[in-house]
Amino acid sequence: MIDTHCHIDFKEFDDDREDVIKRAQEKLDYVIASGYSNDSNMDVLQLSKDYKDFIYPTFGFHPVSSQNATEEDIKIAHDNIDKYLDDIVAIGEVGMDYYYVTDKALRERQQEIFTDFLELANEYKVPIVMHVRDCEKKAVNIVPEYEDIPYFIFHCYGGSLKTAKRIMNMGNAYMSFSTMLCYSKQHQDLIEKIDLDYILTETDSPFLAMTKEERNEPANVVNAVYKIAEIKNIDVGTVDEVTTKNARHVFKI
Repeated sequence: MIDTHCHIDFKEFDDDREDVIKRAQEKLDYVIASGYSNDSNMDVLQLSKDYKDFIYPTFGFHPVSSQNATEEDIKIAHDNIDKYLDDIVAIGEVGMDYYYVTDKALRERQQEIFTDFLELANEYKVPIVMHVRDCEKKAVNIVPEYEDIPYFIFHCYGGSLKTAKRIMNMGNAYMSFSTMLCYSKQHQDLIEKIDLDYILTETDSPFLAMTKEERNEPANVVNAVYKIAEIKNIDVGTVDEVTTKNARHVFKI
């Protein structure tokens, strides 16, 4: 099993990060730590060096943060992707967030920065991990023009089934589902109708735990795998095998 999206560099893990990673190593094949900012990118890079062949990094800039970033901030992010291209497995998380951001000008700024990252991924021919909350349809309309991006990952997918079908028809796009599956009826209804060949698993830890009081962690991705098996009425081993194969294929690990 693979947690394809988590933030174990966050301060929520400062007191017991080693134990959290140890628990993940006991249950999972790999963990992908997703960069969130320029500092976060450097932190996940260091974690990938400390836990070589288990933790793999992606470099990104969260859209809600990017909208207020300076041109210099974005340039640093681009420069670090260029500098550490051989060390990362994807660009992301990057994208647009229409759930938290309703201001038209800020949304336009998010899209502008997202487009810059898409162009970078297209130039370098690397996968891109996308945070496109409440604008999944818009993202599907944007990304096909970037023909040299090998894979598009819709992180923590929560769009419509109609949009999900369009994503599956793209042929080189995947939807990642988190531990939210264990309690979200919307996500359960989606996963029932989405082909396993287009599914990745994640936790987005420390977020999306079973309760608001809990802290999520990578080992909990097991819960998502079991829930997919339950909803689809198939063997857990099959879900594990296919989703792990998908992740290894996309991220080349």
